[in-house]
Amino acid sequence: MIGIINGEVYDPQNGVNGQICEIWVENGKIVPPPDLEKRGGAQIIDASGMVVMPGGVDIHSHIVGAKVNAGRKFRPEDHRDHVRSRTAYTRSGSGYTVPSTFLTGYGYAELGYTTVMEAATAPLTARHTHEELEDTPMVDKGVFITMGNNHFIMNCIRTKQLEKARHYVAWLLGASKGYAIKIVNPGGVENWKWGRNVSTLDDEVIGFGVTPRQIITALAWINDELGLPHTPHIHGINLGQPGSARTTVETIKALEGRRAHLCHLQFLSYGGEPGKSLRSGALEVARAVNEHPNITVDIGQVVFGQVTTMTSDGPLQYRLHQLTGQKWINDDVEGETGGGIVPMEYKRRNWINAIQWITGLELFLLIEDPWRVFLTTDHPNAGPFFCYPQVIKLLMDRDYRAEMLEKVHPRARKRTVLAELDREYSLYEIAIITRAGTARALGLKNKGHLGLGADADIAIYRKMDDKEAMFARPYLVLKDGQIVVRDGQVLHEYQGRTLYVAPSYDPGVESDLRTHFEECYTVSFENYPVAPDYLPRSEVVSCT
Repeated sequence: MIGIINGEVYDPQNGVNGQICEIWVENGKIVPPPDLEKRGGAQIIDASGMVVMPGGVDIHSHIVGAKVNAGRKFRPEDHRDHVRSRTAYTRSGSGYTVPSTFLTGYGYAELGYTTVMEAATAPLTARHTHEELEDTPMVDKGVFITMGNNHFIMNCIRTKQLEKARHYVAWLLGASKGYAIKIVNPGGVENWKWGRNVSTLDDEVIGFGVTPRQIITALAWINDELGLPHTPHIHGINLGQPGSARTTVETIKALEGRRAHLCHLQFLSYGGEPGKSLRSGALEVARAVNEHPNITVDIGQVVFGQVTTMTSDGPLQYRLHQLTGQKWINDDVEGETGGGIVPMEYKRRNWINAIQWITGLELFLLIEDPWRVFLTTDHPNAGPFFCYPQVIKLLMDRDYRAEMLEKVHPRARKRTVLAELDREYSLYEIAIITRAGTARALGLKNKGHLGLGADADIAIYRKMDDKEAMFARPYLVLKDGQIVVRDGQVLHEYQGRTLYVAPSYDPGVESDLRTHFEECYTVSFENYPVAPDYLPRSEVVSCT
C-alpha cells in the first residue's frame, strides 16, 4: 500500500481544486484511507509543496503504425542527433519528431502521461499497429480506426443500407481491435486516387455518389447506435486552407446535435477565401463550439521547430510537398484509406506559421468550457508531444504569451485578437484539458481522476512559478500503483494495457463481407482480423 499525503490535489472529476488531500493506493487502484494499523506498514510519499494530479491522458497522437514507421525510415536526419543510450532501467532509442517505440513510451511517462491514443490506423494495417503498441512501454493505449473513405461503408450509404453499415462498423472495430471511429477528409482521400479532392460537404465522391456530409452523419449515427465510449473522431475537409473555418462550422451544424470530436482544430480554423491570404478564423469556430455542447475538440497547437507531418489526408500532403519543396511519401491502402508524409519546420518569422501558432492559442482562450477543449500538438504534425509543458506555460502565463507574440512575424500580429485575450488557465483547468476532460471524452471511467476505484495512475509535480519547468519534470509518476518515474527519469520499464471495444453485431453481415473480400481485397476474410495473441495485455472497454 502507498499513501500520498500533504499534496495539493487537482482532481476535477471529483471537484477537488487544490485541497490538501490524502491519496491511498493498493493493488493498482485508488482505495479508501486505511485504518491506523494498516497505515503503519504503508509506503508514505510526503507531497508537501507539490501538486498531485491523475496521470495524463492524451486523446490524439501519432505514435505507432505503418505511417509512423514509414516516417522513421523516411527521416534518418531526425534520428542521427537524437539518441538515448541503454541504461540499467531502459532500452536505447532514437528520434526527435518520430521517436522509436520505447523512447515514445519513456517520453510520455517522463511528462506524467499514463494513457495515449494512436489517432489513426487503417484496419488493414492494424496488426502492425498492435505490434508496435505492444512495443511501447509505460502507458495504456488504444487506436482509432479510419473509416471515412471505406468502400464498404460508402456503398452502404449509397444504397441506404445503414443497418448493414452499422453491423460492419461493429465487426470492423472488433476485427481490428480498435477503440473508436476515425474520419479523415471524408471522400477526399478516395477522390485523391483520381487526382481530385473535396472542398464542400456536398461534393460527390467519385464512383460512389455519396458526399462528405452523408459519410459524417452516417458514421455519427452508427457511433450513437453502437454506444461507443468515444465519439466519432473527425479530421474535417479543407484542412490547412483559407476558409476552412467556414467548413468546420458547417460540419458542426451538419451533425445536428449528434456527439462528435473535432481533432487538431487549429488546422481547420483559418479564415479568408480559398486561394487567398491566410488569417485566423478562431473567433468564428470558437463561437460555434461554444454554442454546440455536443462537440469536443483538441487543438493541435503549433510549436515552432522541426515536425514530421503525417496523415491519411493524401491530397493535403501533396499540397504541403508542393508548397515547401520537401520530400514526400504518398500511399494508398486498398479500399480503406490513403495518406502521406512530409517533413516541415515551423518558423517564428514565417508569417503563415505565426498565424497557425496564434490560431491555436486563440481557440484555447476563446472556447469557454475546458471540459470540451484538450491539449494536443497532433504529434508529430504540429510539434512533438514533449513540448506540452511549453504550451501549458503559454496558457497559464499571459505575460509570457505576450512576450512570445512579440517575437513572431509582425504581419501575423496584425491579424490576431490574441493580444487582447487576458485569460490564464488555472492548474484546475490544466488538469481538465490534459487528464479529466480527455478521459471523460474517451469514456474511460477509471482514468483521469483520483476517486475510489480509479486506476492508480498519478503524477506528482513540484510546484513552481515556471510552469514549463514544472510540467517537464515530475517528481514522481505512478502507473497502476507502481512508481515508474522519479525526477523525470524512468526507474523501470512497465508494460501497459491496450484498450479496445468489441460491440455486438449481426453475424449475417459476414456473408456480404466474404464476397466483398473476394472481390476487393488482397487479404482473405479469415486472415484479416487481428488475433488476440497480438494483445497479450489488453482490456475491453464496454459500450453503453
